[in-house]
Amino acid sequence: MATSIDELIEIFWQERQRGRYFPPDWFDKLTLDQAYRIQFGLIDRRCAAGERQIGWKVGLTAPAIQQQFGFHEPVFGCVLDSKLSGHVFAPADLIAPGFENELCMRLGADLSGTVSLEEARRAVAVVHPSLEIIETRGPLSEQIALAMADNAQQKTVILGEPVPLPDNRVAIEARVSINGQLVATGTGDAVLGDPLHSVVWLAAKLGQYGRQLKAGEIVMTGSFTRQFPIAPGDMIETVFSDIGSVGTAMSR
Repeated sequence: MATSIDELIEIFWQERQRGRYFPPDWFDKLTLDQAYRIQFGLIDRRCAAGERQIGWKVGLTAPAIQQQFGFHEPVFGCVLDSKLSGHVFAPADLIAPGFENELCMRLGADLSGTVSLEEARRAVAVVHPSLEIIETRGPLSEQIALAMADNAQQKTVILGEPVPLPDNRVAIEARVSINGQLVATGTGDAVLGDPLHSVVWLAAKLGQYGRQLKAGEIVMTGSFTRQFPIAPGDMIETVFSDIGSVGTAMSR
């Protein structure tokens, strides 16, 4: 059994090449710390192969999401891709896909280590109405550590038009529609009490790994509602009060 992080990164990289994102030999065997270090190693390899990290995601922030997956603290992943609102996916583009409704903060300044809510607010240049597109590539709720090694379900993000960050973030309401039917609503206080708390948490957490948030990066701050699956033929729209709307679809 491998013990070093470098060995684990190599094992998980080889498994990924075979389409095994949750290697069964490693069920219930990783710590969360090991999982994050594997995540970093796999992202470094993906970037060396031509992808580009453009930001970060914070997940499992809303009580509805935590209850859905039986986990009770935030998690993070890396964002390597984004698409504009209105993008249409083909069914073959995604593995067991779903979406979450989030505010995406674009940073105008670096943030590192322990920062205050006000420091985080000043660092945010603009905010986008956004959807995180996730893939369920393995048994997330049963194997949280493996899910973090596999980059926390991240596939891509859908970005609407950017606007200045409102002062009253906790009262922002998200209205979520699938195929024209309202399926959920949520407010900003569902995201750790204030979506900016996700930025504060992430800066501190990354500091534990010698990393920092950089100007120009995006931060997906966490879902206002529970996660929803995406099926062929679905048209998805979320309208955020005082922010704007964002949408995507999947062809049949």
